[in-house]
Amino acid sequence: MWSFFSRDPSKEFGYEILEQLTGTEEYMLWKLHKGKKKGTGESVSVFILDAKTNGSDTQTELAKSALKRLKTLRHPNILTYIDSLETEKCLYLVTEYVEPLQFHLNSYSTDFPQSKQQKELFIAWGLFQVVRALKFLNNDGNLQHNSICLGNILVNTAGEWKLGGFENATPSSLMNSLPIKILPSFEKYDPPEKVDSSKLKSATKWSADMWGLGCLIWEVFNGPLKSPSSLKALGNIPKRLASVYCELVGANPSSRPNPSDVLTICRKPGGYFHNDLVECLLFLEEIQIKENTEKAQFFNKLPSLLDSFPENLSRHKVLPQLINAFEFGNAGAAILTPLFKLGSLLTEEEYQKRIVPCVVKLFSSPDRATRVRLLQQLEHFSTHLLPVTVNDNIFPHILSGFTDSNPIIREHTVKSIIFLAPKLNYNNLNVEVLKHFARLQSKDEQGGIRTNTTVCLGKVASFLHPQVRQKVLVSAFTRALRDPFPPARIGGVLALAATQQYYLLNQISHQVLPAMCVLTGDPEREVRDQAFKVIKGFISKLEKVSEDPSLRECMEADVNANASPNVTDMASTWAGWAVSAVTSKFYKSQGSQLPDQGPSLPAGSQTTSATQNPSVVETTVEATRRSDSESNEESVQWGNINELSLSSNTVDDKEEGDGWDIQEDWAPIESFEQDSFATKVTNIRDKTPVTLNTNFEKEEGGWESTWNTNNWATPEGNDKDESRKKREEKRIQRQKEIEAKRSARQGASSGGGALKLGGKKM
Repeated sequence: MWSFFSRDPSKEFGYEILEQLTGTEEYMLWKLHKGKKKGTGESVSVFILDAKTNGSDTQTELAKSALKRLKTLRHPNILTYIDSLETEKCLYLVTEYVEPLQFHLNSYSTDFPQSKQQKELFIAWGLFQVVRALKFLNNDGNLQHNSICLGNILVNTAGEWKLGGFENATPSSLMNSLPIKILPSFEKYDPPEKVDSSKLKSATKWSADMWGLGCLIWEVFNGPLKSPSSLKALGNIPKRLASVYCELVGANPSSRPNPSDVLTICRKPGGYFHNDLVECLLFLEEIQIKENTEKAQFFNKLPSLLDSFPENLSRHKVLPQLINAFEFGNAGAAILTPLFKLGSLLTEEEYQKRIVPCVVKLFSSPDRATRVRLLQQLEHFSTHLLPVTVNDNIFPHILSGFTDSNPIIREHTVKSIIFLAPKLNYNNLNVEVLKHFARLQSKDEQGGIRTNTTVCLGKVASFLHPQVRQKVLVSAFTRALRDPFPPARIGGVLALAATQQYYLLNQISHQVLPAMCVLTGDPEREVRDQAFKVIKGFISKLEKVSEDPSLRECMEADVNANASPNVTDMASTWAGWAVSAVTSKFYKSQGSQLPDQGPSLPAGSQTTSATQNPSVVETTVEATRRSDSESNEESVQWGNINELSLSSNTVDDKEEGDGWDIQEDWAPIESFEQDSFATKVTNIRDKTPVTLNTNFEKEEGGWESTWNTNNWATPEGNDKDESRKKREEKRIQRQKEIEAKRSARQGASSGGGALKLGGKKM
């Protein structure tokens, strides 16, 4: 009757038993199964011993002894006990998820250098962990494992080697009587003193396990051991490990080194454990006691090492250690680069759980160095940020960067909007961002930042609300056409071309073209060249509609269009936009570098006065002219804003204006005096050098990808051959002009006189 009401304990077992892992039967009394915890789905390993069918009473007692031993031993390199269950039929042991070491050794291919290097590092780190486990057992726990071999080493998800198989473990006090092993496969691992009782007198508490360590080393490099005599040949054992190996398999038990000595010898320079992976992981384990300078040096070096580390170790071992270092070790901004590099190995769910909280926490930091590092790395993690996270937790902190006193912070804040625009809500993008853009474009003293603001606005135009976009773009870009900084004017020209699909034809004829025509007389050749190209494109568009008025609707189709879903993926391809050179060239040359080691930037850190470094302005005009003269395309060349390359050395002159605010009237600002700028250009050698690289050839993935230039090609003449002939004559005439001006410059340089824009004083 009692059996009727009794329950099977295995049915209440809190773990689901999955498929069996084969290949371990030779070395284990247990059968190893994959498992999963009920409720959470956590992966585990379940070791099962069937006491009724496959296990004798002796085997059952040994299994129970091993379970008890494993339950009381807690060490990072010993198999982690989780749960167990004993029934009349079976004995269940639940541990962390592990797989036999042989599986992992076979998974590495030696055909590729990187894979071969990863395998070498994997083995070195694994053997290091086994030696540490034996040091704990023999020296601290006063135990002998007595079965060290390939079959008793298991590997967890993080690639860490775990010592298992404690069925034959005995106290060190019984070291003079080695146990009898039930499984015959273990006999080949017995040390020579087991058959020679005279040698047992000189045995130490670690000698048996050190012999087993030698057997493990041989098997790792040469495959499963067939007989003890095979140990005499080194085989594929590395030379750096050969001397230690020979001591481990010495016939005299007393000559075998203590595990502590093995660690000391192999960790010395030139030793087998002295490599980047071992040093990296040990540093992370001790990071709490490291100095800040040591941490900074380590994190700066780490990204270059990660590619050589095994992926599972990087993902499940290095990354969690980095996150802990960030949360509890005061690692600072230096941790960002390796953190984001390792984050690319995670799934989207893991990234949201492990990396995004760190990013949100870092954005709230008042440290300027941390803010710059975050903004510089934004392109690597922006795709993983959810819109609600950006708008509620990140954007409020980014806003302060628009008004920061340091120009580096302002510049990177402006450029960050390219990656955040697809995720910003209406108010943040169409009100807050545009308000700060208007102020920066009209009043910022740095010409490079004014240029970047114009370029960035052109890149995020597709995400603006149609009504806001129609009201803002023309006013903003025509203001840029009057900027005293030549690259800013070029940026305005190219931005107008790149966003031409968002303008009504009346806007083009009444606002855009009149403003553009002023630049046809600009002192800078680069500005004039781009202005002519874009003017031709707009006129061609108007001509087509004039010839066929039915095209008006098609030409204005995108004016009120919202951002298309596929456009949101284009920000990543725009990461190489031209004005990214501003920080690397301008601020560096001005001596306003952001210190990596220091805790923060000084509040008043600014670029030095332009007059402190007199130089001449250099332009690559001839390269642009050659590009223009060699162009044989039928369609009009609009130019490419991505190819605007400049070092944002600022001409201190700036245009005063009220800014273009969405709440204000959008009337154009006052015209800029060209004569006043010409006077400033004459004295430009007293300013900071401005380097222009205006190679305006087409580039794939640039601004021209947003429209098809063939739609606005100039109408062909009645005779195509005649038009080609005229272009060829024009090209030849340009080449002659170039040669003439070269000769004139050479004569001027030898005779002295005032420096001209684009000339060098020899």
